[in-house]
Formats: sequence, structure tokens, C-alpha cells
Amino acid sequence: MGEEFNFNNELSGKVALVTGGTKGTGKAIADRLLNAGATVIITARKEPEGTKEKLHFISADLSASAGTQKVVSEVLAKFGKLDILINTLGGSETKGGGFAVLNDEDWEYAIQTNLLAPVRLDRGFLPQMIEQKSGVIIHIASIQGKLPLYDSTLPYAAAKAGLINYSKGLSNEVSPKGVRVLTVSPGWIMTTSAERMMERIAESSNTTIEQATQSVMDALGGIPMGRPAKPEEIAELVGFLASPRANYLTGTEFVIDGGTIPTI
Repeated sequence: MGEEFNFNNELSGKVALVTGGTKGTGKAIADRLLNAGATVIITARKEPEGTKEKLHFISADLSASAGTQKVVSEVLAKFGKLDILINTLGGSETKGGGFAVLNDEDWEYAIQTNLLAPVRLDRGFLPQMIEQKSGVIIHIASIQGKLPLYDSTLPYAAAKAGLINYSKGLSNEVSPKGVRVLTVSPGWIMTTSAERMMERIAESSNTTIEQATQSVMDALGGIPMGRPAKPEEIAELVGFLASPRANYLTGTEFVIDGGTIPTI
């Protein structure tokens, strides 16, 4: 007889950590896992106002080794285990202008934040997951891992490409030990930060927000769905992948980009 799942409270009893879980896509993922019954821990440098009482917050700078070690130690000390690790933290703060304007610090920050932070957290939590013979690790990468924007986010794109490759290799090692490892690569997501960017573009170019949004989609080569993703749409995919319904999925990259990448 096949295994039966409780879709309404399917993550009850599970402890989940969502990095970058205080805003944008990370917040949507944290809320999605919480609604599925999980105990959810979120991290960021500063606690935002209005954090849900049911979300456990840890202040940490994950771009530094000490920050990741703090998170690992606090989670295991307080909860005794971790079942689900969602490495959402990431982003690009480099200036536009191509390779010539980038220095070592630009590259190092992008790699520390987008690649080494997940690697360190994985390394910290995997021994316990392997010991309990179960666990799910999901790396939030980006379609820029395959479709880099050289003018503005080259270090970010290179780091995400490394994360995708690392995730596949890690899955080959730990999946036989009971830990599933997956990658989710979103395209453009309309977060609050993206909305503010559209407002700035519209103001500087004397256009509407709709025209500014279309200009960004055109720069990406077009989005067949005609719009960016909503954070909740990314969160829904992550919620499924973290659940028992996805028990046979590991080592796979799931692209959710509204059709942006022009190849299969």
C-alpha cells in the first residue's frame, strides 16, 4: 500500500531554517513552511518590525564564518535538530559597468554571501541530518547561473552557477544517506525591493511603472508569462519540494522563471 500524506499539516514536527527569511522570497517561504505546520527559524542581520511570534529569529551575518557557526550552534542547542534547510540568502550589491569596474571586494562579497554561506550551513547541519537519516536541503539559486547579466551582476551570476554545481555534487554524496538536496532557480521576482526599483526607473526615465517593468523584462530577453514571479509562487514550489510528497526528488534543479530562459 502506498504511503499516505497529510497535506494540511504535512510538516508538523519538522524544524526548518530559512536564511534571509525576514523579507521578500525568504519571508514568503518561511510563511509557507509555517502554514504547513513546521517550526520555522529565520535569520537576518537585524530583526524587522512585525516578525510573526511563531517565527524564531536569529540575528547573524551569514557572509562571515562566525555568523554561520552562531546559527548552527543556536539552532541545535535550542531545537536539538534541523530537518529542513532553505538557503535563501543571496543578492547582488555590485555596481554596473561590466568586469572593469569590479574589484576583489565585489567578487569576495558575492561569493561569500551566495556560495560560501550555504556551504558552511550545509556543513554545520549535515552531520546531524545524516545521523537521523533524514533531511532536506534546498538551495535558492537563480537563472543567472545560466543566463548572466554581465553588465551588472557578474559576480552574483558566477556564485549562483557555483551553487548549482555544488548542490548537484552534494546530492550525489548525501542522498544515499537519507538527505535530499535540491536547487530552485527563480527568474525575476517582484519583491518589495523590485517594486522600489521599478519606481526609481520610472522616475528617472519619465515613464510609467508598467513601462519600466516592461523595459526590465525586455532586458532579460522577455518573459513569456508576461510578468515577474510573485514571492508566494516561489514559496509554493519550495513548500512542495520540502514536503514528503517530494520524497523521490533529489539532485535536481527546478527552474521557475515564467519561461525566461530560451532553451530547454
